[in-house]
Amino acid sequence: MFGMTAEVATVTTVVVVVTMAGWLLGGVDGRQPVLHRVGGGKYTWTTNINFTDWSIHEHFYVGDWLYFGFDKRIYNVLQVNKTSYDSCNENDFVFNVTRGGRDVFNLTQAKPYYFLSGRGFCFQGMKVAIFVEDSPPISSPKIANHSSSIQPLKPLSSLSLFITIAFTKFLLN
Repeated sequence: MFGMTAEVATVTTVVVVVTMAGWLLGGVDGRQPVLHRVGGGKYTWTTNINFTDWSIHEHFYVGDWLYFGFDKRIYNVLQVNKTSYDSCNENDFVFNVTRGGRDVFNLTQAKPYYFLSGRGFCFQGMKVAIFVEDSPPISSPKIANHSSSIQPLKPLSSLSLFITIAFTKFLLN
């Protein structure tokens, strides 16, 4: 029994390392990234949507994603600074999100993000400001009832748990 001490220590170390990696991938507080459908639907990056009203009813955290669904032949999505956002200036954009009309953008920092549609559509209200926070309060319950615009992403922590169990079984055999 005492001869297995080094092996048990190795297995314990591996389990701790893999579990910590899972926490880093999935978030230490257990919150998974969320996919926010901009405007609330599948193809709602368009005119006649109140994006300000939509965004103030959402909570955005680092690691979350924005989904822009639109007709790329008509619209585009440009990340801009606040000055360009306020004046609907598409010329000095920070990043062109537009790829295929079903495009995603990862919110990687706690800061305000500004997006608009060029080609004159910004003046028709196609712009949105997103205010990203570091993480939700630890005491807040997990989001149970998502609005139709929020989609939780598949949890990475389940994958790390599976890898931990499989690797542990492998080492013990």
